[in-house]
Amino acid sequence: MGRVGLQLRATLENITRLRAEGEDFRWYLKLKCGNCGEVSEKWQYLRLMDSAPLKGGRGSATMVQKCKLCSRENSIDILSQTIKPYNAEDSEKFKTIVEFECRGLEPVDFQPQAGFAAEGAESGTPFNDINLLEKAMGYRQRKFCLLNLNTGTETSLISGLE
Repeated sequence: MGRVGLQLRATLENITRLRAEGEDFRWYLKLKCGNCGEVSEKWQYLRLMDSAPLKGGRGSATMVQKCKLCSRENSIDILSQTIKPYNAEDSEKFKTIVEFECRGLEPVDFQPQAGFAAEGAESGTPFNDINLLEKAMGYRQRKFCLLNLNTGTETSLISGLE
């Protein structure tokens, strides 16, 4: 299956460096078995801090799970070096913010929940625990910094990355 990139497109006003914060950040995904095509009904999350051994002592991955339908063991890994912030100059454009190494599990959907952080574009004021599910987040006033955190956030998954 190879690598799959998660892309984000958002409107940023007066903020920059929108990013996943910390090793405990939860990437909520729906995953598909590459063998039988079964898609998880519930959202599952991956965190950098998690590691599970692969069958046969072949290393480890962020998540290792057995498919409920075909019983095949599959895995997926967060490629930590690919995690990138979404900056003010990226506003309105799709940008890959993380890549996953997929061995039998393929992400088919992403839900951007809480845990994102950003900074005021001019002030550098930190904003933590941003929840991108809150569509009508609107404007927040904090330390004299007026900002619009998101309007119309979209995500996309692209496969076949090298």
